[in-house]
Amino acid sequence: MSKVSKRITKERVQKICDILNETYSMEYKCYLNYETPWQLLFATMLSAQCTDERVNKVTANLFVKYPTLEAFANADRKEMEQDIYSTGFYKNKAKNIILCANQLLERHQGIVPEKIEDLVALAGVGRKTANVIRGNIYHEPSIVVDTHVKRISKLLYLTKNDDPVKIEQDLMKILPKEQWILYNIQIITHGRKICIARRPKCLECTLQSVCPSCEVDQ
Repeated sequence: MSKVSKRITKERVQKICDILNETYSMEYKCYLNYETPWQLLFATMLSAQCTDERVNKVTANLFVKYPTLEAFANADRKEMEQDIYSTGFYKNKAKNIILCANQLLERHQGIVPEKIEDLVALAGVGRKTANVIRGNIYHEPSIVVDTHVKRISKLLYLTKNDDPVKIEQDLMKILPKEQWILYNIQIITHGRKICIARRPKCLECTLQSVCPSCEVDQ
């Protein structure tokens, strides 16, 4: 059979969504452990260039040592660097987390803001982190472009861009709004289990019929 068309059509996009919904849970799930909005914010900041599993191990102790936003704001930077050392880029992360905690207290009365422009104005917070907060805390439809979403969306020919902001915009244009948060969760799961970067399991992939990059004859 011929290869799947690389054209973005409403039918193909809907089929992708249908398959993802049938294959994976439609339950909203966050892979980072947290109890408060600011804990999720800091955990997401720590997750940059680090696995969620590693972050969860670090925050299990970190959130006990610093149980309040005030404790983070008043933390010794050198000490925090040691606390989060295993997450990588620990110097910048420690500096940003402490500054961010102070900004939350001074600008927002300790409340993590909902608006994306307020979130990205915080130290160390980019659009990816902001969208994690918007989706998981405020249930505002948003698309988080991490490495899995970027790579697999390109394989599906849903975007040709490399810039995360442009990819986010591309996906927002073509995906149904009610699918935005689910797409993040499902594609991350798919990238970890099936569409693994160095060894994709195309034979096991339920997206074979809609994936132009599939290495199995269609």
